[in-house]
Amino acid sequence: MTTISNREILNDAGLADTDTMTLDNYTFPAQRLKKTLTNPSKQPLVLVSCGSFSPPTNLHLRMFEEAADYCKFETEYEVIGGFFSPVGDAYKKAGLASAQHRINMTRIAVEASSDWIGVDPWEPLHKEYLPTVKVLDHFAHELNEVMGGIAGPDGRKKTIHVALLAGADLIQTMSTPGLWAEEDLNRILGHYGAFILERSGTDIDDALVSLQQFREHIRVIPQLIQNDVSSTKIRLFRKRGKSIRFYIPDKVVDYIYEHGLYSDDEKKAADKGKEPATTEATGSSLAV
Repeated sequence: MTTISNREILNDAGLADTDTMTLDNYTFPAQRLKKTLTNPSKQPLVLVSCGSFSPPTNLHLRMFEEAADYCKFETEYEVIGGFFSPVGDAYKKAGLASAQHRINMTRIAVEASSDWIGVDPWEPLHKEYLPTVKVLDHFAHELNEVMGGIAGPDGRKKTIHVALLAGADLIQTMSTPGLWAEEDLNRILGHYGAFILERSGTDIDDALVSLQQFREHIRVIPQLIQNDVSSTKIRLFRKRGKSIRFYIPDKVVDYIYEHGLYSDDEKKAADKGKEPATTEATGSSLAV
């Protein structure tokens, strides 16, 4: 059996030069999007997951599959693509690997396991922190203003809807007074909407009580097989010298070992002078 290295995966995907990528030479990664809408009666949808992804886990990947199934059977949407948008280095959080490593890890994860999920480096290429609403606006601009939407079977273009994809912990933060700017919530939930995957230990019903004005735009996806794997737990296992294999994609495990990531988070965080970030500072889906 031939073993393909992470470098070969990045080379095959044209991703080997990500360390030299800048906003000046950035191009939107549209390669994995559907080229035409299959069902003309459906509304085309792109799912965007914002977060740390330090590292990306199988649950992060599974969120996209769960959401695609939910849309197929329960909604008027047709999913034409999905994207990871890793947060930038300005998100001061202990345990956060560099943006370059997280771009590489998410790309390796999707290249090895999916043919429709992509990774957009636009957000982490910024030196300053970008709130989630600006990231969603970026996707809407690229998909509809630059690309012009997606063609239906008759060749006519349709506007692509963009929605946030996240775990249930996001809704808990959004329901906490003062953590999110009201104008951001109005645009994220009122205009774009969110697909939220249930998560073990999170009471999503209580969180939704204070977000009733957006209820029709928040789609809750049942987690039929309970999975509470998190990046935080992976980092803890790594720090304690325990195996992390089969919690995250094999090639991502190899990348972590190759680059010595997460073996001593506390020391690295202290060296970098990082402080734990508040939710208000991140404005992201808190995919830790």
